[in-house]
Amino acid sequence: MAIIRFVFAALKPGVSAEDYERFEREVDYPVAAGLKTIVSYRTHRITETGAGLTGGPWDYVERIEVTDRAAYEAELAVAGKQLIDELYAKYLDRSKTVSVWSELIDP
Repeated sequence: MAIIRFVFAALKPGVSAEDYERFEREVDYPVAAGLKTIVSYRTHRITETGAGLTGGPWDYVERIEVTDRAAYEAELAVAGKQLIDELYAKYLDRSKTVSVWSELIDP
């Protein structure tokens, strides 16, 4: 059973999409690739949301597939701490970040 975390995030005021996306490509993707608990990780720019979706607005959604939630959270707390700190210090508004945990329904 695949365990997937979706993270909805908004940029801080004044942060450009180009700067954030460069950080994603140059820093976040390589760090994520080095974490043992991450099976796949991708960030998507949100281009449109439905009228009934509340809680945003968000600029991005991340899809993170992990081997085990507890192991992922433990690894992220150590190996990903510096990345997360930089992410929220420079780019993302932590107060608008929300996440959803899910299990993939196999076809």
